[in-house]
Amino acid sequence: MFVSYKWLSEYVDLSGVTAEELAELITRSGIEVEGVEVLNKGVSGVVVGHVLEREQHPNADKLNKCLVDIGLEEPVQIICGASNVAQGQKVAVATVGAVLPGDFKIKRAKLRGEESNGMICSLQELGIEGKLVPKEFAEGIYVFPSDAPVGTDALVQLNLDDEILELSLTPNRSDCLSMLGVAFEVAAILDRKVKFPTIQVNPGVEKACDYIKVRVDALDDNPLYVAKVVKNVVVGPSPYWMQSRLMGAGIRPISNIVDITNYILLEYGQPLHAFDYDRLGSKEILVRRAHADEKLVTLDNVERTLKADHLVITNGKEAVALAGVMGGASSEVQSDTKTILIESAYFAGASVRKTSKDHGLRSEASTRFEKGIDPKRTHEAAERAAQLMAMYAGGTVLEGTVEVNELNVELAIVNISLERINKVIGTEMTTEVVEDILRRLQFDYTEDNHVFKLTIPSRRGDITIEEDIVEEVARLYGYDRLPITLPAGAQTPGRLTERQQLRRQIRKFFEGSGLYQATTYSLTSKEKVHRFLNEEERLQPVELLMPMSEDRSVLRLGLVSHLLDVVKYNLHRQVDQLGFYEIGSVFIPRAKDELPNEEEKIAGAVTGLWHTHLWQGEKKLVDFYVVKGILDGLFDTIGVKSVEYKAAERNDLHPGRTAHIFVSGQYVGFIGQIHPATQKELDLQETYVYELSLEKLSTLFGAKVDYAPVPRYPSITRDIALVVGKEISAGEIEQVIVSAGGKLLKDVHVFDLYEGEKMEAGKKSLAFSLRYFDPERTLTDEDVVNAHGKVLKAVEKKTGAVLRG
Repeated sequence: MFVSYKWLSEYVDLSGVTAEELAELITRSGIEVEGVEVLNKGVSGVVVGHVLEREQHPNADKLNKCLVDIGLEEPVQIICGASNVAQGQKVAVATVGAVLPGDFKIKRAKLRGEESNGMICSLQELGIEGKLVPKEFAEGIYVFPSDAPVGTDALVQLNLDDEILELSLTPNRSDCLSMLGVAFEVAAILDRKVKFPTIQVNPGVEKACDYIKVRVDALDDNPLYVAKVVKNVVVGPSPYWMQSRLMGAGIRPISNIVDITNYILLEYGQPLHAFDYDRLGSKEILVRRAHADEKLVTLDNVERTLKADHLVITNGKEAVALAGVMGGASSEVQSDTKTILIESAYFAGASVRKTSKDHGLRSEASTRFEKGIDPKRTHEAAERAAQLMAMYAGGTVLEGTVEVNELNVELAIVNISLERINKVIGTEMTTEVVEDILRRLQFDYTEDNHVFKLTIPSRRGDITIEEDIVEEVARLYGYDRLPITLPAGAQTPGRLTERQQLRRQIRKFFEGSGLYQATTYSLTSKEKVHRFLNEEERLQPVELLMPMSEDRSVLRLGLVSHLLDVVKYNLHRQVDQLGFYEIGSVFIPRAKDELPNEEEKIAGAVTGLWHTHLWQGEKKLVDFYVVKGILDGLFDTIGVKSVEYKAAERNDLHPGRTAHIFVSGQYVGFIGQIHPATQKELDLQETYVYELSLEKLSTLFGAKVDYAPVPRYPSITRDIALVVGKEISAGEIEQVIVSAGGKLLKDVHVFDLYEGEKMEAGKKSLAFSLRYFDPERTLTDEDVVNAHGKVLKAVEKKTGAVLRG
């Protein structure tokens, strides 16, 4: 909810409280204010000017030479490229030395040989978002009403000397989806009164009941429907003060009639709709459920097929509006409209939500109906709209209203004791303090022996139980004033579980390795859910009954797919050195009607340059071994031993650069490069990914750290080059070497692979370096020869390897 500080001050006295201070007070009371936008921040030197003369620029077809009075002794010449500039207009002029948004400074200049002393501005150039600018000024400069005083501050005339508070409302606080609702909140915080709009309508001699009749067949969905009629309106632009308030709230001005309905929506929180009475096609309004497959063309010129549970407004025969969501094109207010039918109604939130969801239509009106409106404002809002249409559209309001009213408003009654309030909050408030808070909230109550009986106003539909009252008292008393207490009973020191410790170790290692943590959606699409999974892992995912979109319709089975979306997002913004990891849950389906099994996994995606030293001319691209090195470092950090990487094939991964990972013979995950075809499809560069089961690693990681003294005796290194079949992996040979080497063998690693032309077909050469060491003594040649001989025999016997000559 965007709240204008100046507009709010019309309902509550804000003297002595700045917008920033008010934002802090509102946030402390429980409604977060995300920010305060100063509309004229950094803008200066813009005045109202009067175009005295306009002629074609002598040297440019698309430029105009204007003589403009800006309130100085002499008018100034300004070159303007706007197509709608004309003699006699009152316009916004940025004078020489003025500063516009973006720190754009206005200087004296020459354009095609003609001097220009300033700039005639459009609303966009003054900082108003283009999509909010009225259509008649969207492609040119803004024109003030003829009575705008020349030389005055144009920002004041445009209501840009205002500040907008952005309220982040939780779903229960729908009462603050209106200016009056926010006024009640602020009045309670500041202990000031709320000033209500003065509604005074002078009706004509004709009666509304002679023009329209209202009938409701679906009373459960629409228990209250109010109609008023305004004749002889002149459709045109609304006054700028109203336009500016709508733009400040994120609504584009359209015409005086439509703008008034939107203004009332913001002021009262009551959605309204204006029908062109003459285009309605009858003298009757019938509210009913739609017929199956009934058609309606809405205001966005889309033909919609209705369902039997959609609530519609009809002219007795055919639908003319989707109740609470959007009006129909056939009865739209147009430039020649003369008579207006104002609709103000109370529609059930569930009905509006169903219609809105089915048609993908989310509007300011539907949002308020879904969350709940104050039924006591329905009549007031209709009267206020009629008053404004008489004032700003020249209309005549017909006497009376036509309505169907079967709404029974039962105000909630809550009983609570002072003892209960103090016990929950942990305070020692007196009855007088609580009474003062209830007075500021404008809650009716009686008190008897420290027990309060409260009658909750209809505007606060979120308050129904004792706990709601406790919250209201606590937030108005001040959360920062609540005493600090410890829980009663035995105190035990808190500590992390082993799983929490493991997660922290993993995060610390990955971030120390240069990876950024990502958090992606647990929901995915049916097209993505089986990506990077082999056939045996492609389970039927858990589907949502009412997904918000197809892209978020099932629970994920893996993490990699969404991490690649993160990589793609950054690549498209020219960030090409990327490394991300995520620790998150996947959801493994179980039997029908059972909740899925939630399993934690670790995943990562790395692409681009791993490191670069331009001074030395050194660059290192990410490859399979870089990512394998990251995982090896992780396994060392968390104490996981006996890790094996076995070549594997996997959907969407490169067939020659993919491996399954085993720990002590147990499968824990995979690592690999994105398949070139998948890479092209996803518009990625060469990218490497991994995914591990945190569930399995948590049972395999080592809690014990082994320390060894600094060696006192020298070690001996032996290198061997073995010729083996190409199907034999280095890992297999390394396992044999470690097994046969005995306690003297301390380290083994591969340092060379040869598959050149001098090697016979089907063979390759692998070179290993073996380090022998005894911490208790100096090894002799005989010790090493014996141990090394056992290694060579074991390798030859188990793998068929022979020493390369």
